[in-house]
Amino acid sequence: MTAQMHEELILDGEKTSMAFCPPLPENDSRLVALKDDELEDNGMFFSTACWRRYVGTWEIRGGKFYLVDINGIYKLSGTSQIFADWFTGTLRIPKGEILQYVHMGYGSVFEYETHIKIEKGIVTKSRVIDNRNKDTNRRDLGWENLPGFENRFDGDDEI
Repeated sequence: MTAQMHEELILDGEKTSMAFCPPLPENDSRLVALKDDELEDNGMFFSTACWRRYVGTWEIRGGKFYLVDINGIYKLSGTSQIFADWFTGTLRIPKGEILQYVHMGYGSVFEYETHIKIEKGIVTKSRVIDNRNKDTNRRDLGWENLPGFENRFDGDDEI
């Protein structure tokens, strides 16, 4: 699997990205799947770097996690954002330079990472991880970061 495009995140009013793709809400009428003739001619959503064929914009505001926009094969109807009460997991927010590129999923290692634990859409804990002096195993990182596993990192159950 090719390294994947990051989801966008607005954190403390600043745009950043997540090396993680939270699941979308099931059966929410505000999330609309586009028909083929409605899709923009934007090759990035149909490349191997975007297997999910969309990029969401998420926001943490007031201790809550929201889906605020989406581009690609979906759109949000109206001007509504969606409170992500269906989501429980750990967000991984990379910062700094890439220390090790992993050509699979979200496995690349950055100088720093912020892990934010979300339970039913509510921020419960967070921590900053300094990766500058850590040994990393490219193969293990690649496997850990396959879709469905990319938000399960050592120690996240402790935050």
